[in-house]
Amino acid sequence: MSTAARPDRATSRLPARTIALYAVGSLGTGGYATLPGLVLTYFLTDNLGVAALAAGLIVTLAKIWDVVIDPVIGAASDRQLARTGSRRGFMVIGALSLPLFFALTFAVPPSWGPAAGATCVLLAFLATATAFSLFQVPYVALPAELTDSYDERTRLLGWRVIVLTAAILLFGAGGPELRGAGPDQVTGYLVMGVVAGIVIGAGMLVAARTADAAARRTPASAPSPVARASVGHAPCLRAQYADAIRTLRGSQPFRALLSTFLLQALATGTMLAAAQYVATWVLRAEGAVTFLFAALVGPALVATPLWTLIARRVGKERAFAAAGALFLIASATIIGAAWAPGAWIHASVAVAGVAYAGLQCLPMAMLPDVISHDRRANGPGRAGSFTGIWTAGETIGFALGASVVSLTLAATGYVSTVAGTTTTQPPAAVVGIVLSFSILPAVLMAASLLTLRGYRLRRADIDQEPAA
Repeated sequence: MSTAARPDRATSRLPARTIALYAVGSLGTGGYATLPGLVLTYFLTDNLGVAALAAGLIVTLAKIWDVVIDPVIGAASDRQLARTGSRRGFMVIGALSLPLFFALTFAVPPSWGPAAGATCVLLAFLATATAFSLFQVPYVALPAELTDSYDERTRLLGWRVIVLTAAILLFGAGGPELRGAGPDQVTGYLVMGVVAGIVIGAGMLVAARTADAAARRTPASAPSPVARASVGHAPCLRAQYADAIRTLRGSQPFRALLSTFLLQALATGTMLAAAQYVATWVLRAEGAVTFLFAALVGPALVATPLWTLIARRVGKERAFAAAGALFLIASATIIGAAWAPGAWIHASVAVAGVAYAGLQCLPMAMLPDVISHDRRANGPGRAGSFTGIWTAGETIGFALGASVVSLTLAATGYVSTVAGTTTTQPPAAVVGIVLSFSILPAVLMAASLLTLRGYRLRRADIDQEPAA
């Protein structure tokens, strides 16, 4: 198709309403990514009395389930687009079902005992993860279908990350406050789960309307080989996974970007999972996690437009590398808390927050570029496969972050407790907490900068005239 045949997608600015509707979806993604990562491991170890290693295993198993189903949902979303012209159906199902399962995850009382409680949390969180994937996989595919412009994608994803950052602040700071608003910790966790689940679902439901805007702007894409062979009936799982593997093998820029993003998700997921432990055992105040989140996310609200401007001037990949380097330096300085804990930690966290804004908006803006590059090389119809793999990578990165923290806690002798009891932690466990919040994220970020060097797409590759 020539450029003249699609001027609105290649050259015009996206309507403000479309950008706003899409950005609201980050209320859902921000809430789901933040609260479980922040408090779920802590809920298991310090409320239900589950051992740290078992708690980490529960979170990891739920996320591995995401990795299994996300490529399947991606292929199914491509089939739905080919069949109906829209990805909206899955998004609505996920938005309507998530609030119930999210509330049930935090509804388990300590009186059930560690074994029964851990099992119930696992089942509820598996269902929550499934509902979220039904929304998230098609949601991430939409930017590539809304515009072909290199800079408009940065603009679209920049506003999304502003809302995402605000959502992280809202849930990261407000969630623990809701937890403390109940007459006891058990009721507090339930209130937190119910309120947060409703807000997450509402944001997702609003954003689902963006799928209709994408459908109006883009004719139904030609399906991928799996989708083309299966419109009207579901293909076997083997064919769906084979399609995902072909997608991964067929795009070198995608492999480089995905590897980088996975390592950075692991770095930020490790820091996120350790934050509550830092507040409780390093800063000696459970409620201090609110201030840690404010220090991390507050600067990010201001910094997101700045990273967008930097990307316009030097390119997304260079801006992305700069954000990673800044995060590495800021997180590494926090190791000093092992010997001299204090309020100064918030300054290092704030610098990491400036970097975190770039780590969120820039790879999200680069993914649609990768998808459009593949569309020109191999034909349309694989956006859902790309985003299914992407979401799986993001999920496993955050999941392994919680696992890294739980393994570190177990190795350093962390003592789990049930709600209402007090204990003390050995000095080695406190050092392990600080390492999980500083050096480990820094090392992972350094590794991500190495993989980013393999990403070779530039502005000229994206804004060149599409092939006939």
